[in-house]
Amino acid sequence: VGKKVQAIYLWWHKPVIDKELLQSLPNLKVIANSGVGMDHLDLKLVASFGVKMANAPRAVSSSTADTGMALLLASARRLVEVHHISISPSVEYCEADILGVKVTGATLGIVGMGSIGYKIALRAKAFEMNILYHNRTRRKVQEEQAVGATYCKKIDSLLQQADFVMLVVSLTPQTHKLIGKRELELMKPTATLINISRGAVVDQEALVTALQTGVIGAAALDVTSPEPLPRDHPLLKLKNVIITPHLGIKTDKATYMITEEAVENILAALNGLPLPSEVLPS
Repeated sequence: VGKKVQAIYLWWHKPVIDKELLQSLPNLKVIANSGVGMDHLDLKLVASFGVKMANAPRAVSSSTADTGMALLLASARRLVEVHHISISPSVEYCEADILGVKVTGATLGIVGMGSIGYKIALRAKAFEMNILYHNRTRRKVQEEQAVGATYCKKIDSLLQQADFVMLVVSLTPQTHKLIGKRELELMKPTATLINISRGAVVDQEALVTALQTGVIGAAALDVTSPEPLPRDHPLLKLKNVIITPHLGIKTDKATYMITEEAVENILAALNGLPLPSEVLPS
């Protein structure tokens, strides 16, 4: 049926798009991805076959922003740790020394202020947080003022000031291990690193060391490298870490909207119209 296939809808990186598959589909016009991140695709390879590509940024931004804030709050108030204490058969009283971190008035540094990053800023404003952001391009002044965000041209400035650092960038050669030993050492010893982008944006070995030695206070990770981590990975043994299994977009409504957005892009490509969410190779 290779000659009949004109569109592919990618769900959770399946099917794998390689040269062999592209050669077997001579009439393929478009690949629609179920999510924003396109790091699992060789964009230049796909484009060389004359195939268009699209992602689903509108469908996923709100659910992913919710995940980021959920991780921030859960880490700040040590919810996973105290849950296990609360359900332990041996508990007879509430530990008085389990102190969390106050979120109201704290400084949030957002690395990557695209549609998801901006929605995180909107949510953080409701928590009366001070918001810093670092991005390749600065947002319009009106957009900054709407959420009370301050632009940091250099990421170092953001890392030094933030109580919570939220990573919301795409995985590219430029962002691979964006946060390593040097960047972690710039952060406050009480700071929390939250990653809702891709696991490879962080140097995980450096993160483990930073968490074990008190270089930073905690981490909350919706993404790791690989996923899932090996069961003997040291990150799984640390009390100051929360790990979730790439939940970012996983809500009932977002899943439905992703499919709608993919279909919209596919139909546009098949009808020779501009793709609403086209992704071009850089």
